[in-house]
Amino acid sequence: MLLVTSNRQRQLLCISYLGQVRPEEFQNNREDLMTQLGELPPGFRLLADFSRLEKMGLDCEPELGRMMDLIGKAGVGSVVRVIPDPSKDIGMNILTVFHYPHRPQVVTCQNLADAAGALGL
Repeated sequence: MLLVTSNRQRQLLCISYLGQVRPEEFQNNREDLMTQLGELPPGFRLLADFSRLEKMGLDCEPELGRMMDLIGKAGVGSVVRVIPDPSKDIGMNILTVFHYPHRPQVVTCQNLADAAGALGL
């Protein structure tokens, strides 16, 4: 499951990956993501929370890339990822090079508390 939320006042987009994520979940959340991106100014921050991810197959990579393209085109300024289990990092640094044209600052944290600190929350 994917959960996409935003906080306009804090200029923050949050994407949580929960349980087993399948390609259709990216497709089902695309319109909501585009709406929320339209409400955020360029330079916004992204919190990508993989702490409750159980599994995301390689078949998700094209859809994840499309989502990252949308986020990159909207002008993401910084990305904070929560990846407590390094084995669940599906190559996010490599994907960042190809899908974020403006090379935002990227920080990877072990937990949400560290991520909140990195975001200044």
